[in-house]
Amino acid sequence: MLRGRSLSVTSLGGLPQWEVEELPVEELLLFEVAWEVTNKVGGIYTVIQTKAKTTADEWGENYFLIGPYFEHNMKTQVEQCEPVNDAVRRAVDAMNKHGCQVHFGRWLIEGSPYVVLFDIGYSAWNLDRWKGDLWEACSVGIPYHDREANDMLIFGSLTAWFLKEVTDHADGKYVVAQFHEWQAGIGLILSRARKLPIATIFTTHATLLGRYLCAANIDFYNHLDKFNIDKEAGERQIYHRYCMERASVHCAHVFTTVSEITAIEAEHMLKRKPDVVTPNGLNVKKFSAVHEFQNLHAMYKARIQDFVRGHFYGHLDFDLEKTLFLFIAGRYEFSNKGADIFLESLSRLNFLLRMHKSDITVMVFFIMPAKTNNFNVETLKGQAVRKQLWDVAHSVKEKFGKKLYDALLRGEIPDLNDILDRDDLTIMKRAIFSTQRQSLPPVTTHNMIDDSTDPILSTIRRIGLFNNRTDRVKVILHPEFLSSTSPLLPMDYEEFVRGCHLGVFPSYYEPWGYTPGGLGPFPPLSAYKDIGAGLKPSFGLFPLAAECTVMGIPSVTTNLSGFGCFMQEHVADPTAYGIYIVDRRFRSPDDSCNQLTKFLYGFCKQSRRQRIIQRNRTERLSDLLDWRYLGRYYQHARHLTLSRAFPDKFHVELTSPPTTEGFKYPRPSSVPPSPSGSQASSPQSSDVEDEVEDERYDEEEEAERDRLNIKSPFSLSHVPHGKKKLHGEYKN
Repeated sequence: MLRGRSLSVTSLGGLPQWEVEELPVEELLLFEVAWEVTNKVGGIYTVIQTKAKTTADEWGENYFLIGPYFEHNMKTQVEQCEPVNDAVRRAVDAMNKHGCQVHFGRWLIEGSPYVVLFDIGYSAWNLDRWKGDLWEACSVGIPYHDREANDMLIFGSLTAWFLKEVTDHADGKYVVAQFHEWQAGIGLILSRARKLPIATIFTTHATLLGRYLCAANIDFYNHLDKFNIDKEAGERQIYHRYCMERASVHCAHVFTTVSEITAIEAEHMLKRKPDVVTPNGLNVKKFSAVHEFQNLHAMYKARIQDFVRGHFYGHLDFDLEKTLFLFIAGRYEFSNKGADIFLESLSRLNFLLRMHKSDITVMVFFIMPAKTNNFNVETLKGQAVRKQLWDVAHSVKEKFGKKLYDALLRGEIPDLNDILDRDDLTIMKRAIFSTQRQSLPPVTTHNMIDDSTDPILSTIRRIGLFNNRTDRVKVILHPEFLSSTSPLLPMDYEEFVRGCHLGVFPSYYEPWGYTPGGLGPFPPLSAYKDIGAGLKPSFGLFPLAAECTVMGIPSVTTNLSGFGCFMQEHVADPTAYGIYIVDRRFRSPDDSCNQLTKFLYGFCKQSRRQRIIQRNRTERLSDLLDWRYLGRYYQHARHLTLSRAFPDKFHVELTSPPTTEGFKYPRPSSVPPSPSGSQASSPQSSDVEDEVEDERYDEEEEAERDRLNIKSPFSLSHVPHGKKKLHGEYKN
């Protein structure tokens, strides 16, 4: 479905830049409200944390974040101080005098923004009274057993109270308040019901009902316009939450969401078309390794190779230098995260590589947390055997080196039979015998609970990827979070990603995709089988293609993910830049699987130099994901809400030059090293081909052109009506 955009980005040099009149921030106060402020429970935490510096640079001392108080977070993340702003100070004092506990300080992140934190438990005695206030405001009741919704009511009521105290003492300053997700929405509803003089923005990062429907494995995008929304929400016992979310959307002066695909979802689920799409950015400095990211890739790849040496001991008959490391990571949602289509494509890839007698080996890691008992004994043994072999080799090397050194000092060419005595040969033979194993290398590193019904393991059994010697695709399921203290794979997530060659995220439902600064304990999809009984899924967001991009790692995404839609819209040739976009919206499951297989096989055919060039280009796309660029969407939303809330004072006039429609970030000036550009039947290019590539490709020249092509965003307030696209022909 094609939707009109109120704002868009083009990145082609030479077009007139979108110029926004700067807001008089000295006359304004900006409050950003979210349950994730200082509280690492989901991807919104990363959005707010990484965006804080850009917003603080723009708004200075007039920018405040509002969130819940948790003692541990306060002690470790917040430096308490007294409010400098008079209106905020008086609001905090007034609430503390009336039986609340309001904490104020600076959040110790980049930008050091001010935070206002409310102690939810301390004000819980007001719950019944505030339930009555909410009913009078919007006729929404909250069941007593929904503890999370009750907490959100307390949080929202305290937020509305605080904003009233601020506006009462604002001394002519205008107040802007942005609320993230339904958890913060009650503050918006009550503020509007009490007619507070504030300009409001509501941002949804994924609709509440959309999350539940996709968690239940429903054909979502084909039936967006067919769902009985009230019935679906009622059956899942979240009708009151859905009503709070929908009321927040319709009460806000400006409604925003994070991607075009989520905008379509919100228009059907929440019955309001978003005014602005505000893509999620990243603090690129956090990931930037200047010109060292290629060296980091080599260093961390070597550590992954060490793990593989142990895991495949006795079956290490493939060349690690010709082994590609692929991975998929995220919450254990077998269909939503695309693990089903990924495994099927791996089976087809294995067939292609074997049929063409390729010497490339593909090692695939599934980093998806599930219920386990403990480490797999065979996996632990493999790492012990590897370490033992390393110790043996090291001790023999020390003796060999000393004897060789002494012989050379005497001016003799040593006899190898004299250097290695019988004991050394015996030790080495015993070490070799210890590597013999009767079983195949395990496909999982842990003992899985209910492994007979586990979706990934069941699919592996069906497609027969058991890590046989003849398989060119090897599979390893790591059902636990990555940690530098792990005895198996002692690497943090960022280190692991940098060491891999390709991230694969063929998601069916992914509004954008983020990590909350580290992987948290999210339950597997099997925990949500009884959705009708009122079980709620936990939807913290995991690291996906966007974070791979800023680390210079190519990735596979889909046109049903926010990131994939963004790249498809704003990059002319995403594949050349290492962004492979699978069509899961307008193709059948089988066609999408074939397309993914084609991408993976083409990636295997690239030469080492082609992969290096592609990583350089991928890393350069990180500028498009920087908050310095994407933060302008939030600027536009604030302009818009002020013009609607205070039309006599603020006015926004957007220009929409029709010539900008369709322009995209251009393809690389040289021939892209993508599979589509290679007709070679061999997975490896020849030395002659590499020499031709050297002449054709000038990395510095191409990088300079790319930097010139990254410009400020432009506005598009209208998209001509064309042929209406369908939601999709298939669910896959």
